[in-house]
Formats: sequence, structure tokens, C-alpha cells
Amino acid sequence: METLQFISIACAVGVFIFLFIKYKKHVFFSSLISFLAIVIFMATIYLYGTHRTYSEKAEEAPQNGQGAKLSEQRDTLELIKIENKVLLDAPVIKQFPELPRGCEVTALAMLLGSAGVEVDKMTLAKEIKKDSTPRTVKNGEINFGNPHEGFVGNMYTFNEPGLGVYHEPIMELAQSYLPEKIVNLSEQSFDELKIPLSDGRPVWVIINSQYRELEDSYFQIWNTKKGKIRITMKEHSVLITGYDEKFVYFNDPLTGLKNKKAPIEDFKKSWVQMGSQALTYSN
Repeated sequence: METLQFISIACAVGVFIFLFIKYKKHVFFSSLISFLAIVIFMATIYLYGTHRTYSEKAEEAPQNGQGAKLSEQRDTLELIKIENKVLLDAPVIKQFPELPRGCEVTALAMLLGSAGVEVDKMTLAKEIKKDSTPRTVKNGEINFGNPHEGFVGNMYTFNEPGLGVYHEPIMELAQSYLPEKIVNLSEQSFDELKIPLSDGRPVWVIINSQYRELEDSYFQIWNTKKGKIRITMKEHSVLITGYDEKFVYFNDPLTGLKNKKAPIEDFKKSWVQMGSQALTYSN
């Protein structure tokens, strides 16, 4: 209830009290005025209590999506200063020789290691969800698995068909080790990745092994159970560990190099071309 309404009721009660005093010798008027004054007083107490209960509930458990909005506002208040340059000391793990196509789970092992969770790349390779759709070619069209659904093909050898896996199955696996702490930065701007990096948290990403935007000739269309998908056999995954004005730095499971660097503009275009896929963790 608004303050003005309380003032109005208080004034009404005051008027009735005044009339009661003025006409107290008149039995009929004094009784009527007393009754009305009691009714107004009780109504005021009831409305005030109702309003207070509603206000408390609104603060404790906002309705109709307001809770999420308030939560987002609180998160916004926890501002992180974006640094001009960052270089983190995160674990580096090489995917070879055990996992020729295991760059994604190897980069995930680095991410989890930086969060204090020690897990072997081979364990992650075993646990990652798989899309077991076999590769076939019919009428010149390739039919194969979908990396959004699970790891496609054979991770352990180049002698059999395979590709890799995208962020959705990786995120699901990561959450089993860090429940409610994995942050999906996919489809955000590249500048959004600088926020966790400035806070000391590396970022898992999908790019390509050339670290630049690829020509269309590098891509092909596959038929999958969920529809057509455009893929490149140059698909790759690394752990971003830093940046400055000219370069982005990353731990590369392909080479085993720590804080390897590539021109930041080329790297950004590669990342966007591969769907802007990125994951990190919250503190």
C-alpha cells in the first residue's frame, strides 16, 4: 500500500475521533462513530499487514521471471576489470600419441586441471558421449555423426573415419566434474572471453588447426540424424590462456606447446567461423 493511502486513512480516523468527542453526549452518533472508527482502524491494520507480507515475499521469492533478472543484476555488480593483456599459467597436455583426434577432451583436461580437478585425458576420452553413426557415402553425399550430439568416429586412430566433438557434449562431461560451475560462453562476442581470462580462468574453445578463417574449399556438408551440418576436417580445440593487442595465447594439445600464440584477429575469425564455441568455469 502506498504512503498516501495510509495518510488518508489516518486522517479519516482522526476526523471520526474528533466527531466522537464533539458528539459524545449524543448516544446514537457516538455509537455509530465509534463503530466506524473501529472498522477503519482494523481495516488499516489488515491492509498494512497484507502489504508488508507481500513486500517480504516479493523480495525473498520474486515471481514471473523477476528472480532471474535480479540475479543477473547482482552478477553485473560483480564487475571484473578487463586487463589490456593476460597470460595465465595453466596446465598443458599433449593429445599424442594416444589420442590423435582427442584435442577436445585433452583441452578439457587442461581446463579442469586449472580449476583444481585432476583428471586424465584417457578417462575423459572414455566418458565423452559418442555419436556411433557409421560413415557412409550414398549418391555422392556423406552420412555421418553430428559433433553437437557426441564424438564422431574414432578418436584413437587416423586409420578409421572420425572428426571430433563440439561444446555441448564437452560441457555435459565437464559439469560432471564441476557441477553448476561450468560457464557456457558460446555465441558470445570474443571480448566476453576476456572477462574470465582477466579473472585468472582459461577458456576452452573450438577453432581450426590453421588458427585463421578458412576458405570454403576446406568445408563439406554431412547428412546427420539431426539434419545437414557443415564441417571441416581442420576442426581443432585449444585452451586460451591469454591475449594482448596483437596476439592470443593458448595451450595447444596438438603440439603440446604452452602459451602458443597466433594473431588475435585471425584467431577470432577462426573461432567465429567454427560457431563461437567456448566454455570456462566460475569460481
